[in-house]
Amino acid sequence: MNDIDPTGAVAAWWSTAISRMEPGVIELRGRPVQDLIGTTGLTSMIWLMLRGDLPTARQAALLEAALVASVDHGPQAPSIAIARMAATCGVGLNNAVASAVNTLGDGHGGAGEQCVQLLDDVLEREAAGLDLRTAAEQAIAAWPRYLPGFGHRFHPRDPRRDPLLALVRDAVRDGVVPGDHLRAGESVETLLAEGRDRPVPMNIDGATAIIYAELGFAAPLARGLFVLSRSIGILAHAWEETQSGQRNKGPIPRAILPAHHA
Repeated sequence: MNDIDPTGAVAAWWSTAISRMEPGVIELRGRPVQDLIGTTGLTSMIWLMLRGDLPTARQAALLEAALVASVDHGPQAPSIAIARMAATCGVGLNNAVASAVNTLGDGHGGAGEQCVQLLDDVLEREAAGLDLRTAAEQAIAAWPRYLPGFGHRFHPRDPRRDPLLALVRDAVRDGVVPGDHLRAGESVETLLAEGRDRPVPMNIDGATAIIYAELGFAAPLARGLFVLSRSIGILAHAWEETQSGQRNKGPIPRAILPAHHA
């Protein structure tokens, strides 16, 4: 409280446990920023800001692997395409990045969050007394037709799946994470493969969902962490496009006209 805010009402309105700032002082989760600079990596800072403490080296490495894996998937991804188009419209990098991030919704960018919810459902059913297979069968049956985290429209087997799950298995073996969401994900994957000529393996959203859930992040943060990761690729593509000299780049080459239907 002071002469400007005599009752402390304004300060209380913006109260936060995340940061403290006053003249000459910047603390993040109770840690002076000068102690974090040069000693704490960006991945650990993400953990600190979201969770309130610092991760172990193994936790940080697992989180970083998931973030690295999701950085980019090429300009055919709507968010990347929009970043590139926006960059040619003269809006600046900040607006190009914001335009792209704003497309990361339920249909593009939300599957990681949805997959955590699916795996949580499997584990809740198991905790209620079902065996894991039955729990997975019931969770799959209760989910809409599109099952988040499994299958890929481009890749018969997502090249990011195996290295990420290998890291999770190592972390489970060493007691870094419990392994429950990994069990649930693999059970769903096994069920989806049964009776099919072509299996439906886990994709990047499923593999990173397992990592985020195993590390204790809530389902909505799986989407938030994906947004942080994909923003790196978005920025890179937006910057590259600004160097092209193009103006008003559209979604298709100018020589191709969209079909008209009555």
